[in-house]
Amino acid sequence: MRPRHLSLAALVAAAVVLLSGCGTDPDASDAGLEIVATTTQVADFTREVVGDTAHVALTQLVRPNQSVHAFDPSAADLTALGRADVLVVNGIGLETWLDDAIEASGFDGVTIDASEGISLLEDDNPHVWTDPRNADAMVNTIASGLGNADAPNAEAFDANATAYADKLTRLDDWTRANVDTVPAGDRLLVSNHDALGYFTAAYGITYVGSVIPSFDDNAEPSAAEIDKLVAAITATGVKAVFSEASLDPKAAQTIASEAGVRVYSGEDALYVDSLGPAGSEGETYLAAQVHNVIVVLESWGVTPSPVPAELG
Repeated sequence: MRPRHLSLAALVAAAVVLLSGCGTDPDASDAGLEIVATTTQVADFTREVVGDTAHVALTQLVRPNQSVHAFDPSAADLTALGRADVLVVNGIGLETWLDDAIEASGFDGVTIDASEGISLLEDDNPHVWTDPRNADAMVNTIASGLGNADAPNAEAFDANATAYADKLTRLDDWTRANVDTVPAGDRLLVSNHDALGYFTAAYGITYVGSVIPSFDDNAEPSAAEIDKLVAAITATGVKAVFSEASLDPKAAQTIASEAGVRVYSGEDALYVDSLGPAGSEGETYLAAQVHNVIVVLESWGVTPSPVPAELG
């Protein structure tokens, strides 16, 4: 993915804030450990690990329903990063703006690469969290890193990670049991951009194609690529095209219309690059994954089994 550079306005504003000391959170200095997490998923995992541990502050950079690829940190984001003790990242090049943000903020703390040690798919697809087993590994990496940074709370972080891992296992088991009710040849998926490789690999789903043929949702499909995808949808019998909550659904709607299939958008869109706002069906990682599985199953004509209470 092409590296992105912060806007000059953001850099200048950040410099002013950092030098003047203005715009900082007056309560932040009371925190024993200040953490910044980049993406909505990584922030959610970190939140679960921290739990109600006292004197720990967490700042999330990418907002709900915001594209991580197009993210441009504000002056306040850079100020939070500059005073952080720990930075938790997805890694694998997902945060193309991160190096510039670190340089602009002056961050010199500990960085936890949540995806460290995870086996990557071809072309180093960075969307590893879409497989709950990878999410489990990320949570453990975060807990270990935070424990090293804050030894007195290491035991609490580990306990919280273990409790959350149980929920991730329940999510994986429930998803697998439901997907397995569908014949392998009928497990077909088309989505907005190429971000579901780990999910489809985990559950034996054939990924027919993406509206945006790239890991980066800023890319634009060519006319030839659109025609190719429409032909693939028709040839394979795909029944739906899924938009994503953080992306404009117009291209997905156009392709679905040309192929004569349903488009899932709006409240039915998938939560992939970003989780949703509070109160939405994608407000947490668990909720987003459950939502995604339910709408995909329904597109295949399957009524999902009841969602385990632990995932509600």
